[in-house]
Amino acid sequence: MAEENVEKAAARVQEAAANIRQANASSGRAETNEAESVARRYFAEINARDLDAAVALWAPGGREFVRGQFDGSAPEGVREFIGDLLAAMPDLHFEILGTTTEEDRCGVQWRLTGTFAGPGSLNGVVPTGHPLALEGLDLLTVRDGRIVSNDAFTDTMNVPRLIGMLPAQGSALEQGMAQAFNVKTRVIGRAAAAEPRLVAEGVWVVQGQPGRCNVYLIEDEGGVTLFDAGARTMVRAVAAAGARLGGIRRVVLGHGHTDHRGTASALGVPVLCHPDEIEDAEGSRDLNYWPEGLTDLPTPQRQIHRVLQRFVWDGGPVKIAGTVVEGDEIAGFRVVEIPGHAPGQIALWREPDRLALVSDGFYTLDMWGRDRAPALPDHNVDTERARASLRKLAALEPAAAWPGHAKPVTGDVRGQLEHAAETT
Repeated sequence: MAEENVEKAAARVQEAAANIRQANASSGRAETNEAESVARRYFAEINARDLDAAVALWAPGGREFVRGQFDGSAPEGVREFIGDLLAAMPDLHFEILGTTTEEDRCGVQWRLTGTFAGPGSLNGVVPTGHPLALEGLDLLTVRDGRIVSNDAFTDTMNVPRLIGMLPAQGSALEQGMAQAFNVKTRVIGRAAAAEPRLVAEGVWVVQGQPGRCNVYLIEDEGGVTLFDAGARTMVRAVAAAGARLGGIRRVVLGHGHTDHRGTASALGVPVLCHPDEIEDAEGSRDLNYWPEGLTDLPTPQRQIHRVLQRFVWDGGPVKIAGTVVEGDEIAGFRVVEIPGHAPGQIALWREPDRLALVSDGFYTLDMWGRDRAPALPDHNVDTERARASLRKLAALEPAAAWPGHAKPVTGDVRGQLEHAAETT
């Protein structure tokens, strides 16, 4: 019976469409009037609660995309979506406030009223009896008398207020919720990452927890280039800092470990690294050269590292858009290869002010996050190469060397780094 009703409704739609086209042709009006006529009839059929006729106005496979609520195709997806609305609001009514038509598209501004009386639910919420009134816009595309797509926009945030799930706008309860949310945001923000700090001309650092990870933002053609990407907990702080400095143009990874690629996948910009770091950055991370089960770590740190690697540091694999090698120029810095801690680890060196950004070329914190004198990293793919790379950095005679974690080395930088290479 339902299929028969749909076929009859579809026949009526085709007959009406033909009449519209004939009337348009005889009067000299543009064919685009067909889109508005079909759009108006669609809303009329919904108001009449004739679900079969409303669905029959759709071309098979047509897409109904209601932002924030529904994305499906005709006929069954549309039938389910409209049917659920009618079941949730038995007195649902659309008032057309205005239309704008261009070629085969018609924009319909509407006002919906109804009572959430049921018996059907609304987005999984049982009926509350609340009245609803909201406005929106449907942009329908019509071809050969049928709707082929509808992009619908409405204030989805207002619906939970109207049905009683959220407090009324401007109420004391809503203000209290906003204050509590702001407190949470500030606490989490302070715990995850500090505000950006200017550490040299055109260079800022954002430091985040856990591990006091450093992300460097370097002025670059109206925006910034990131050197290292820190931990995933730092995404919002890094993105906000980049936005305030003109926008993030690209990310250059010092190496591909989880606590240095953490924000990269969320930023939507090209990511570069040394060719020998592609494997770690795009998939395997650094665990491929840790002992199985992290057995070289004491038991407490072993368990902590497992959690940090999986849930805190790592933002997931990144797609590498290009590579950098020794001597390449990056935002006024020169790439220096310093393998050892990781196969393709790099540093950035700026000659005029003798500034070195060295990723994990050395540590200035211990495994518990406490400050210490510069030392070789605790974990290396090749410790002897790491020593040689630290000597290479020392020979540059930096005025300041900023690592991937914690505090910089200043003063007699060469002497401190040479001592670290010999004694750790």
